[in-house]
Parts: sequence; structure tokens; C-alpha cells
Amino acid sequence: MKKKVEVFDYAGTICKALSRGVLLTTRSGDRVNTMTIGWGKIGVEWGKPVFVVYVRESRYTKQLLDEAGEFTVNVPLIGDNREILGYCGRKSGRDTDKIRDMGLTVVDSDVVSVPGIAQFPLTLECKVIYHQEQDIRQMPQGVIDKFYPLCEKTQAPDMHTAFYGEIVNAYLIEDN
Repeated sequence: MKKKVEVFDYAGTICKALSRGVLLTTRSGDRVNTMTIGWGKIGVEWGKPVFVVYVRESRYTKQLLDEAGEFTVNVPLIGDNREILGYCGRKSGRDTDKIRDMGLTVVDSDVVSVPGIAQFPLTLECKVIYHQEQDIRQMPQGVIDKFYPLCEKTQAPDMHTAFYGEIVNAYLIEDN
């Protein structure tokens, strides 16, 4: 069961949760993946409510976002979710099914093809309306040094792409 909510009534809750971690869920075809994110922002762009997520170029989630252009943001409201967030932040969806591994319950969305996750009940359904690769030449050196060291494999920084998702639906997943 879902209870529709006004997303900006929960903006503070979402921003506080980001510092501990929330889940970003994607889907392309029959492949569903979730990953932990700690960076994001909620606001208004072009007169639309948006959630912006930052996904590194190397992530499996980036591939799925590029393919499907939709995502959900899944925010915990109660309980200790450190084990789930830790696992979903360390493991790659290329190698394992994190949703199955952690016993997460997917809930069909109303507008997008990407499910919500019952254990993270505050759900934002988003459609990508813009994306932009970060330009390392525009960043302060301290930010580069702290967040973008050279990858051993590529010998280049693993930069992020910012995906601007129009929030097309927001709700709380409730127990029946």
C-alpha cells in the first residue's frame, strides 16, 4: 500500500538521510540494481521538482541510467540500515543481485518502470530530464585530491555524471 506525499514536505528528511545513505535504484529491461548514495540534492529546475544524483562513470548503475533514463530514490525512515547500505555501497550489480542478497522487497512503481524498496519506504519516482558529466577542469584542486584520485586501472579520475530526475511521483510504502 502506498500513501502519496508532497515531496517537499520531506525535503529535510531526505537531506538528513543522504548523510547516512539512501538507495538509488535503476532498471533496464529485466535488470534491477540498487546502490547506496550519499550525494544528491532536491530542488526545482525549469519549474519542475527534481532530484539530482551523482553516479561515477565506472558504476553499473550509470550503464542502467544511460539505457533506461529512470530511477527511484529510496529513503529509510526508521531502523538501522547500515548493513544494507554498506553492502549496496561495496558490491557491484554487475557481479551480484544485491536486492536478492539483502532480502529487499521491491514494490512496483506507479509512473516509472523502476521499483521502490519496502525497507526504504519514502520513494521518489524520477525520470531523467538532463544529465551532465562533471568537468574536472572546473573543480578546485582540493576537491579533486579528496574525491577524484587516479584509478589504478585507467590512470584517470573516476568522475561523476549528474543525472537530473524530474520527480514524477512521491509516496510512502506502508505495511498492509
